Order: sequence, then structure tokens, then C-alpha cells
Amino acid sequence: MPQIDGIISFLDSRSFGTIWYWLVVIGMWSVSGRNIIGVPVEILIRAHRAMSRDEMDGPAVISLLDWLSLTLPRWQLSRREGSIFLGVTVFLMTSLAGLGFGHDLEMAQALTLLLLPFLILFWMRVRLAYRLTPLLQNQEADRQLEPIAKEAIRRMIWHRRLVTVLSILAVAITAMWGVLWSLMHPNGM
Repeated sequence: MPQIDGIISFLDSRSFGTIWYWLVVIGMWSVSGRNIIGVPVEILIRAHRAMSRDEMDGPAVISLLDWLSLTLPRWQLSRREGSIFLGVTVFLMTSLAGLGFGHDLEMAQALTLLLLPFLILFWMRVRLAYRLTPLLQNQEADRQLEPIAKEAIRRMIWHRRLVTVLSILAVAITAMWGVLWSLMHPNGM
């Protein structure tokens, strides 16, 4: 039986006291910061540098607009889809938070602290896509690249900054709550 006990202790269901939970938290936030609505950050950085050098018709800016034209349709939600998704996620998150914080279940608390910021991030991305779509449609109709590219780059950079702030806050709040939980439950009970 020592082998089974070793496996069970290796895959402990406690969350705040295990390394696996913290690896998931850090891993998910590091992966989510590598792109903005499907556009790699490197593409945005190159386009921003080209914009600062007044090369608005260069390959970096065109590459960014191409990426946007490919990824933006994936982020479009109709009102019905958005309402259903919002209703289901609010119900699930409220249930999870109620189980975690109302009934003092550690795993539900950990999942709430992990998933809630990602739901906020999801809606931030949907909102950014909603704001960038008319810009790309104007670009296809008007063929004026410079003002549309500048506005798209500006909005994407602000979105990236907000995601950075959200990730810092999410990890800090999760870490503080994990420490508080560990202090209140020293034996994991």
C-alpha cells in the first residue's frame, strides 16, 4: 500500500497547499499573455515599432491587419450566444463561489480564484474584438491604412496593459488568499 499512498499524496486534492495548483495558476497566466485575441504579441510589437518609425504601410502593419482579419471572426458572439454564455457562466461561477466561500470548500475556492479572472479576460477579449471589427471593415472599404492601423495598435496595446494588470491582481489575490487559507487551516483541514 505505500505505493498507492505515495500516488495519492502526489495527486493531493488540496489546492492551496500543493505545487500543482500554483503551477497551473502561473502557467495559465503566462500562456494567456502571449497573444491578444489570437494575434501573437510579437506581431503587435513589430507593428507598434513600425508605427513609431512612420512606416504605416510596411509589412509589419500589414501583417498585424492580416492576423486581425483572420482572428476577429472567431471572437464574434451574437446577442443570443452572448446572453446564453453569460447566464451559464454566471450561474456556474456563483455556484462555485457559494460552495467555496459559503461552505468553506478549499477546491471550490481555488477554482473560483482561478476561473473568475479568466472569465473577465474572456469578456475583455470579446469587447476588444467587438471594437476592432468595424475598424477592419472600414479598412476594407476605404483602403486607408494609416488611421485604422494606428487605432487598432492603440487599442490592442491598452488591452495588453489591462491584461497585465488583471494577471498581477489575480495572482496576488490568489496568493494572499492561499496564504490566509493555510494559516487558518494549518493541517489542511
